[in-house]
Amino acid sequence: MTAPVPSEEPVKKIVVASDHAGYRYKRRIIEYLTQQGYQVEDFGTDSTESVDYPDFIFPAAKAVAAGEFERGIVLGGSGNGEAIAANRVKGVRCALCWNEKSARLARQHNNANMISLGERMVSMHDVYEIIDIWLNTPFEGGRHQRRIEKLDE
Repeated sequence: MTAPVPSEEPVKKIVVASDHAGYRYKRRIIEYLTQQGYQVEDFGTDSTESVDYPDFIFPAAKAVAAGEFERGIVLGGSGNGEAIAANRVKGVRCALCWNEKSARLARQHNNANMISLGERMVSMHDVYEIIDIWLNTPFEGGRHQRRIEKLDE
């Protein structure tokens, strides 16, 4: 018998951050989420000029870990560095998502409170699908909760 799924409050506040290689998608994602009724805060960057992604990803991840935002989305060229940076912050579970299945499992099994997306890796159409699935898929709890607790020890 599995433990009950923890109840989840609806997501309202989302932080978004990117480096230069994810900037174009970031702008479109902010517009999309705002139209959907989410409160979105942009932690930068503000152009395609080369920057160091930790300067933008760390503050976003820290804001999610502190509970200032329920979820966070970070972007780069591949999304790899951004996911690594976000996961250095205790309490963050940032999943690199490249398709709908990875987004669904990130929520169901990992209770991912952040996702990382690669502008060079995923089409804009797929990004919208990934975000919708990630925002609307509940965490399954049960055996997965035990594993997450081990990560937080």
